[in-house]
Amino acid sequence: MPEGDSVYRATAGLHRALAGEILLSSDFRVPSLATTDLTNYVVHEVVPVGKHLLMRLQPPVDATGEFSTKPLTLHSHLLMEGRWDLYAPGERWNRPAHTARVVLKTSTVTAVGFDIAQVRLVPTEQETELVGHLGPDLLSAHWDPELALENLRRTPRQGIGQALLDQRIMAGIGNVYRCEILFLRRIHPLTKIGEIADLPAVVQIAHRLLNVNKDRARRVTTGQERTREPLWVYGRAGKPCLRCGTPIGVLKIPSTAEGAERDCFWCSHCQPAR
Repeated sequence: MPEGDSVYRATAGLHRALAGEILLSSDFRVPSLATTDLTNYVVHEVVPVGKHLLMRLQPPVDATGEFSTKPLTLHSHLLMEGRWDLYAPGERWNRPAHTARVVLKTSTVTAVGFDIAQVRLVPTEQETELVGHLGPDLLSAHWDPELALENLRRTPRQGIGQALLDQRIMAGIGNVYRCEILFLRRIHPLTKIGEIADLPAVVQIAHRLLNVNKDRARRVTTGQERTREPLWVYGRAGKPCLRCGTPIGVLKIPSTAEGAERDCFWCSHCQPAR
């Protein structure tokens, strides 16, 4: 599943290409929206909310100059395989056409959503029904660290490794950042939230890591962009820890939202169990 910084970059690209543009056509290749036509709608903006993309659309105006219907929000969640690509008019797609779920055309660009598992269209006034359950967004201009901290403290007996993936606590952290945050704070992934002495520092490093990487093409947590090892522990099972040399291990931790177990990479020396 993409991290919040990846969704931020994808959303920024869509916003630059589509904001203010009139849709010449729309093609929804999902059963629930197969007959939907957004022709002549104007893309107002494209914004991220955690790992969700919201494309806000203004309807055509009627003879009186008023909107002919309510503004709409096109919601998409990329999950594991989804992505949005941009093409010049008539340009050949570089992914199979049968994997396209949404095709939006303007006079200057075609936006194609491939392999998007969640595609929904709702009145903009109702979009909170889709994302209102999320905790504070780490990459939002309205980021609220105190609320994130409050959310964490509500479940003191929950393991921090599980809690960091819970988007209801704070939105934007995926498995990569979960592993890197815990390593940098020297916290064992199974440590109970209530046992962490400096919980505000966990929230702070999460915000810092996502922000410094939001505009980078290559995600880096070690602080050295041109290194072969841009990450401290994620994906490095069996390799020596970059700090102490101990082989990196893997823990299986269930996700609260999905129920499935996710690999959590950690260093037994730098992140000892209590």
